[in-house]
Amino acid sequence: MKKKVESHQSVHGLKPECLSFAEVLAQSFAVIAPTTIPASNIGLIVALSGNGTWLSFLIGGIGLVFVSININQFASRSASPGSLYSYIVKGLGPVAGVIGGWSLVLAYLFTGMSVLCGFANFSGMMLGHMGIHPDSITLLAIGAGISWYAAYKDIQLSAVAMLWMEGISLMLIAILCGIIWAHKGFALDMSQLSLQGVNLGNIATGLVLVMFGFSGFESATSLGDEAKHPLKTIPLAVMGSAILAGIFFVSTTYVEMLGFAGTGVSITKTEEPLSFLSQQVGMGFLGEAIALCALLSFFACVLGCINPAARVFFTMAQHGLFHSKLGKAHSANKTPHIAVTMCSLIIFLIPAVMSMFHIKLYESMGYLGAICSYGFLTMYILISIAAPLYLYRIRQMRRVDVVFSVVAIAFMMIPIVGSVGIPGSSMFPVPEAPYNVFPYLFLGYLVVTCGWFMMQRRSPRVMHQMRQGVEEIHARFSEEKL
Repeated sequence: MKKKVESHQSVHGLKPECLSFAEVLAQSFAVIAPTTIPASNIGLIVALSGNGTWLSFLIGGIGLVFVSININQFASRSASPGSLYSYIVKGLGPVAGVIGGWSLVLAYLFTGMSVLCGFANFSGMMLGHMGIHPDSITLLAIGAGISWYAAYKDIQLSAVAMLWMEGISLMLIAILCGIIWAHKGFALDMSQLSLQGVNLGNIATGLVLVMFGFSGFESATSLGDEAKHPLKTIPLAVMGSAILAGIFFVSTTYVEMLGFAGTGVSITKTEEPLSFLSQQVGMGFLGEAIALCALLSFFACVLGCINPAARVFFTMAQHGLFHSKLGKAHSANKTPHIAVTMCSLIIFLIPAVMSMFHIKLYESMGYLGAICSYGFLTMYILISIAAPLYLYRIRQMRRVDVVFSVVAIAFMMIPIVGSVGIPGSSMFPVPEAPYNVFPYLFLGYLVVTCGWFMMQRRSPRVMHQMRQGVEEIHARFSEEKL
């Protein structure tokens, strides 16, 4: 065991095998931030999917379970800080790996920005109740600064904090939802179950933000060096977080929409839906506790996004794609401190600039969340293509593996079609501005970032470093199995 630890230290310099399964699972749950959907973001999704919101979550959850199966084809055989980027390089080669890597860092960074806006919005409202009115940029800086320190200082500190914050939040929301449903006499909401006023276009469009809701379930794969027994704990965390989050989202969505029925208040216009519902059932104190937990959950998600984004940058830098300093680990903390600092600054700066242009935090949260979804969708499609090809090359592919790949890709295409729309179609209408331009902004981002890589391809050294770095990781785990 001592030899194995020293090997991990010498390869990447991160703190080896320090995280338990619960802490690894906490990483995925922190980026999913399931508390933030029922406590704040649900209105954004209901505005798109209406009474079919629960079905959008169900379809999204099933699709991501199939994606998790494809991810685990790699995660059960090797692990590294490079997350899905390393897997795609292994399965599809350096070019696809770079597309995936840039997609993944955008996804994590924009998720972090979105939830940082949620943190600032929620904390601003809570402080406002006490007569304190700090400006948005100050609150954004506080959220980003504290997250930076935790990510910079110690991955175990980050994991434990995320575990406790999300665990308490989920327990309180489950209790409140049970009380709300009991208050309604455990009624069946036929307008939801019959999908009243809903078409396929609503379901598909809502899936874009649903992907934002689930996004990050795979982030445990970035803890390849730091997880104990990574070939077991990481696949369990990836699959488990997708299933548990799906059950949580479907059930809380159903109960919340049932709770708002007959109140005369629209859930799409309510920034604190659980606080409102807690007042309706005479449990206002529980709503206040959940609001505080939601604030902590937003913070945990910012922290949860910085950790994997920094580790993807860290690994790509070691492969020669970025400045070598981004690939350095702190000598004492054993964290990718320079990459952590860069990611924290980016996550703060873009929402701060949007705030300077007087874009409301709640609106920024929705815009940034929609954009990040395209990064995750791209990654999930690429990993689903890579999995059967990888299995074929190592002579372990089965027919069912191809089925898992095709089904996962088909599920991921639904939100893509919904987000782009079909001109003149009533079933898949083109989304309203500014959501209609987000897919093209993402494509422009890929053209610029990956175009830069194509120029770098002229250097055989860069291509060799990428392949060699990924092959060394897989070879190390193969040797340990022998």
